[in-house]
Amino acid sequence: MKIIWLGHSGFRIETGGLVILFDPWLTGNPMFPPQRRADAIRGATHIFVTHGHSDHTGDAVAISKELGIPVHGIYDLMTWWGESEQIEVVGFNKGGTIDLGPVQVTMLNATHSSSLGNGRNGPIYGGHESGFMIAAEGHVIYMSGDTDVMADMGVFNDLHHPDIGILASGGFFTMDMRRAAYAARTFFDFKTVIPCHYRTFPLLAQSAKELTEALPGVDVIEPEVLEAIEI
Repeated sequence: MKIIWLGHSGFRIETGGLVILFDPWLTGNPMFPPQRRADAIRGATHIFVTHGHSDHTGDAVAISKELGIPVHGIYDLMTWWGESEQIEVVGFNKGGTIDLGPVQVTMLNATHSSSLGNGRNGPIYGGHESGFMIAAEGHVIYMSGDTDVMADMGVFNDLHHPDIGILASGGFFTMDMRRAAYAARTFFDFKTVIPCHYRTFPLLAQSAKELTEALPGVDVIEPEVLEAIEI
């Protein structure tokens, strides 16, 4: 399994012969080198999005059209994209699981907000925010999506037993490093933690040092854009 950061909250996961893109915001992402777009999307088979904000929906529709691959996410947003963008979508909801054969992706609750920008008319409804559990190759990855700490995380651990946590931890819009560490210690038994939703903008955390120091015995990996983490 290869976990490849695309900057911010975007990831490319290669596993079981599939290439799954999560929250692929490439265009305009300050962390993503635009000349590497082809590398980021090459061979992609599926796209998943956690919620409607533009730093997560990003290039999802464009990539879907370009490669002819489906986008999976919260039912409301997927239904709208299917009708308005004429792309293949799979809309599901919290507690639901998409079975891709070698990979199963379950949608979970998150606590955040979700909308699509609409100029002077204000934001429009983007369906609820979510996270995912991704089961593949004997591992389970908890991808938190944009969220704060929730007691729900204890239920997630009891049901899924994730060994890898991809945690939004940059602060201001999501958990910060201290709160992400609290979530990891209190609710999970991760072997590996990968921070995300940080370093993108000055108001976000620029280092995961606090997270690393708060999780002794856990392999906290600060990802680099387009450098594969092999599990």
